[in-house]
Amino acid sequence: MSGWTIGIIGGSGLYDVDGVEDGAWVDVASPWGEPSDALFRGRVGHVRVVFLPRHGRGHRISPSELNARANIDVLKRVGVTDVLAISSVGSLAEARPPGSFTIVDQFIDRTKGRPSSFYGSGMVAHVSMADPVCPRLSALAAEAAKAAGAQTHVGGTYLAMEGPQFSTRAESELYRQWGCDVIGMTAMPEAKLAREAELPYALVGMITDYDCWREGEDAVDVAQVIQQLSANAVKARALVMHLLRSLPVERPPSPIDTCLDTALITAPHARDPELLAKLDAVAGRAL
Repeated sequence: MSGWTIGIIGGSGLYDVDGVEDGAWVDVASPWGEPSDALFRGRVGHVRVVFLPRHGRGHRISPSELNARANIDVLKRVGVTDVLAISSVGSLAEARPPGSFTIVDQFIDRTKGRPSSFYGSGMVAHVSMADPVCPRLSALAAEAAKAAGAQTHVGGTYLAMEGPQFSTRAESELYRQWGCDVIGMTAMPEAKLAREAELPYALVGMITDYDCWREGEDAVDVAQVIQQLSANAVKARALVMHLLRSLPVERPPSPIDTCLDTALITAPHARDPELLAKLDAVAGRAL
């Protein structure tokens, strides 16, 4: 595949990107409903960039109310080839302090009630999530995070909780016993949907707090989170520019580009035309 179009999904604290040339906000419709916001499209050198503020400009959408299907669909619809997600997270490990970044490589999904697939009755698909992130893009993000001056941990398990409330102390301790490293509210089903849309996905977790598992320390609150967000956002913007400027001119193919070749199971004669029409962007290549 020739050329990169990097989709950047910005989480809490990262609502825009600097240094993008020829940038403009564009509205893109989706058959899956309303995305979080318009898309900011432009380029950095030879790399095309599409930015989507996950919670909308002004942080107006709750984690439980995000339309992740529409968000991934519109990114795919405008030609995004790879997705870099940047999210604020809490730390479940002493060695991952506030201000540090974690390049996530695994997830445990504890969300509930969120539509988590583009597929269903009339067009069934089962993608593999054994390795849920793109190792190539994750490695590039790790190098960019280090170049941006962030203390960076390569690898880590992200516990996706429903929210919008923060954890109880019992939950926080349980997730630590499970071996989780960071906790957040937005990466699921986002990562699953990116895989279903054949989009290589990487996630940078910007740590804002220690959740509530540490004895003798106040529980996390919004004021504490906001205080750390600003410092994290400066590093995140630098990370994005380092990553975009380091990409080679030609984008080598990824196995994720064609993962639907071994995932679609419904026989052609049994497929629902109405659902197929909605899948035109995310699965059009395979259908």
